[in-house]
Amino acid sequence: MKRVRLQRDLPVPMPDGVTLLADHYAPAGGERAPVILMRSPYGRRGLFGWLFGRGFARQGFHAVIQSCRGGFGSGGLLDPLGDEHDDGLATVAWLREQPWYGGSFAMFGPSYLGYTQWAIAPYAGPELKAMATQITASQFRDAAYVGGAFALESALSWTTLTDGMSRRFGGAAALTAPRLTRRAVLSGRPMAELDVASAGRPLQFYQDLLAYHADPAGPYWDKRDFSLKVGDVDAAVTMLGGWYDVFLPWQLKDYTAMRAAGRRPYLTIGPWYHVDTRHTRPAMAEATAWFRAHLLGDVSGLRPDPVRIYVTGAEEWRDYPDWPVPGMREQRWHLQHGFGLGVEGPREAEPDRFRYHPSHPTPVIGGPVLLGDSRPRDQRRLEQRRDVLVYSSPALGQDVEMIGPVRAEVFVRSSTPYVDVVVRVCDVRPDGRSYNVCEGVRRLGPFFPGDLGGEENVRRVEVDLWPIAHRFRRDHRIRVHVAAGAYPTIARNPGTGDPLDGAGPMVPADVEVFHSPDRPSAVVLPLCAPRG
Repeated sequence: MKRVRLQRDLPVPMPDGVTLLADHYAPAGGERAPVILMRSPYGRRGLFGWLFGRGFARQGFHAVIQSCRGGFGSGGLLDPLGDEHDDGLATVAWLREQPWYGGSFAMFGPSYLGYTQWAIAPYAGPELKAMATQITASQFRDAAYVGGAFALESALSWTTLTDGMSRRFGGAAALTAPRLTRRAVLSGRPMAELDVASAGRPLQFYQDLLAYHADPAGPYWDKRDFSLKVGDVDAAVTMLGGWYDVFLPWQLKDYTAMRAAGRRPYLTIGPWYHVDTRHTRPAMAEATAWFRAHLLGDVSGLRPDPVRIYVTGAEEWRDYPDWPVPGMREQRWHLQHGFGLGVEGPREAEPDRFRYHPSHPTPVIGGPVLLGDSRPRDQRRLEQRRDVLVYSSPALGQDVEMIGPVRAEVFVRSSTPYVDVVVRVCDVRPDGRSYNVCEGVRRLGPFFPGDLGGEENVRRVEVDLWPIAHRFRRDHRIRVHVAAGAYPTIARNPGTGDPLDGAGPMVPADVEVFHSPDRPSAVVLPLCAPRG
């Protein structure tokens, strides 16, 4: 085991006079060598420092773990996502001045730490050789306002977490934040007061998220969005994600943007959720192999195919040359009369109907959230509700594999134009247990571009669901839910178009879902030929 030298609390000056603190893990001897940079709002010590700081130093790299401004000794105030571009580039400039800097560096880290990488990667210069990002994306706006709806539980839990970490006994915040958040969202208090209910005081970032929901393309988010520059990144990038991670759709957009720019990133997707500890070991192993290849010239640890995914249902890992995987084709599964589901076109039929009450919003069971366990859960209790429409296929005669993007086209009419359309795909086992595979939402307003489906106020709504790699086994059934809520994963829709932070009236929505030859509602699944 190689020895590691540790220097704590190194001051790193920022252009505005603020000083950020960093810990430096040096390999034995302390000679000039490539640097692995990690910038975190969650602290520098403990298990993270031991695993990654010492872990990379033992591989012969210098490792620098810096606390973002406003936390763990670093000066200034935390403005989430807002300072990472300028602070990151200032930190790189400081690295270049250190006597142990070997002339090249890489970046590592999950979630917010991955975002800090994208914030400077297009601007860091040729000395940035490699990046290893996990469960993250180059912009978080679309995850905060998923499908136009507000991701309430994830937003409130993260702001509660970061506030708790700034207080005494902050190390317990990761355990207490999900519980405090769930208690707050069930309290019945207005949306604008849920931060007080959860954290005991107003939280600025939570209030910003509420205020800028109506203007997701405005200047507040412009400075926090680096997705348009992903294709400009010259560094070699490896990405690790999870099928149940809250950022997966946008992580895959980053992969696609790099491929469109002629880059060759690596991609690994496992059966993991955001705070799943099971992805820690593969993240470290893949990053180490990646950094050795692109900083030291040792390519022996790289796999031949750049894409590795875990196929749920089949319970096996697969390697592919690209994403979406070769040979995938879209297959439409139509909602049918009598709550059926099938690949054949629908017959003429009356629409199905339900009423959504925002004062008693349709709940959610499972699904991607930031701080919870997002693995699939049995949906049978949810399927008994009158505000959830359930469409099921016959038992499958053979295994069916779906690997790729998932979307839905649903023809709806609502008594109020302000309504959400929630679509979920489930795998129903022979014993009746129904497990969610993926889901998505689209929030509608009176003039949502492209969703009009003709006269009589019927609207053609496209919903992007989470991508999947799943085998529906023989004798299982494919099931689709259509609803107008998924609380508290997404905020309730009051049906009025009022701002999120308001406490005004709530209007129920009477919703009709059409499935006829001229209005063929369907889920579009990514069919692949089964292996084995």
